[in-house]
Amino acid sequence: PMTAPVYRADPPEARRLVELDGVALIFHRPSGLTHIVAPPAPQILDALGEGPADSGALLNRLQRDYDFADSGDLAEALAARIDELEAAGLVWRT
Repeated sequence: PMTAPVYRADPPEARRLVELDGVALIFHRPSGLTHIVAPPAPQILDALGEGPADSGALLNRLQRDYDFADSGDLAEALAARIDELEAAGLVWRT
């Protein structure tokens, strides 16, 4: 049986976050790169700060900690943001 991928991220102290007009700049200390991301990317990184999680556990953490106005498409938005964060090197699968 296939198991869902488990995602990890560097600890919160490995990033510096600056929010600007609906987007966030994340300086990733280990790589020295700055990334421009949109919500819920910073929230996903915060949720991964609790430890590795699959997308279901991440969704539960996000819904517990944040009040997302339209939670109907949150799972799709989460998958898209995880893909972007993974491509940027801020999240990886274990």
